[in-house]
Amino acid sequence: MAAKPEITERAQHFLKVLIERYIREGQPVGSKTLARDAGLDLSPATIRNVMSDLEHMGLIVSPHTSAGRIPTASGYRLFVDSLISLRPVNRKEVSRLREELAGDTVPGHLVESASKLLSGITHMAGVVLVPTHSNVHIKELQFVALSETRILAVLVTAQGEVLNRIIDSSRVYTRSELEQASNFVNRHYGGMELQAIKDTIVREMSAHREDMDKLMAEALSIADMALKSDERQDFVVTGQTNLMDFDELAHMDRIRELFDAFSEKQEILHLLERCSKAEGVQLYIGEESGYGPLEKCSVVTAPYEVENKVVGVLGVIGPTRMAYERVIPIVDVTAKLLGTALKSSL
Repeated sequence: MAAKPEITERAQHFLKVLIERYIREGQPVGSKTLARDAGLDLSPATIRNVMSDLEHMGLIVSPHTSAGRIPTASGYRLFVDSLISLRPVNRKEVSRLREELAGDTVPGHLVESASKLLSGITHMAGVVLVPTHSNVHIKELQFVALSETRILAVLVTAQGEVLNRIIDSSRVYTRSELEQASNFVNRHYGGMELQAIKDTIVREMSAHREDMDKLMAEALSIADMALKSDERQDFVVTGQTNLMDFDELAHMDRIRELFDAFSEKQEILHLLERCSKAEGVQLYIGEESGYGPLEKCSVVTAPYEVENKVVGVLGVIGPTRMAYERVIPIVDVTAKLLGTALKSSL
């Protein structure tokens, strides 16, 4: 395997200046503009040579319609990893984020608020992986028959949030049986954390299956089905239409692909779940996401925690031509503030 070509400090400086200019203006950068912005007294021939070297290394490319250059995904990656100067989020924006997130105590509302805030501040699409409810306290659990074998489980949390789950049962339950099962579960497990209820039910079903009475067995069986269905994750996305404002994403086929991806959710959900298992801010540039509709996009994410445990991840999806030095700190701060707000709501 061939060694990666070394990039000189001067070439790094030119790459940094070119990318910053391109992010700011959205137009290919020519040699004269680059020479002026770089602030170095160099001949046009020297600058052209540096540009040629950067292009040879796959860090910049010349669009067919212009003599100027634009960054490639590899150029952005080098820029973000080695050359970027992150801008701290200003106090006014931090205060706004904190106030908006402190104004609600329902976890579902907080997640939606975080997505809207990210979208509003960055003018891109804000995404938040919805946390599992394993650490919320369940106040009440009710079972309602929808059809012969379909049951609606209604979970009411201590914070007043209502979670609905559909259960496909293998047998038919009467209204009386479902009411008795609800009463049994609420009497024995009401007020406990959801994860504790799950663990206790599994333990009691395995330990006492032979001598438990019919009511207890049926109640635990229905509750087990309801709580297992809570393990599926989802994400909230807002501001998708912001992406239409960027020329590089505004082609009808491309924007349709993106909107379909947001609607179908599965691949983006896999990407967000991958990010939630990694430490700190994660950044996928262009094809790094491994997902076709996002090949012209960048995804910036950060995990959010409750009680030092990662419960979800949030971020923004936008064009590769995004102001990384501003977006990365905003995503990081919002994740920390959402975790704090969720901790207060539980």
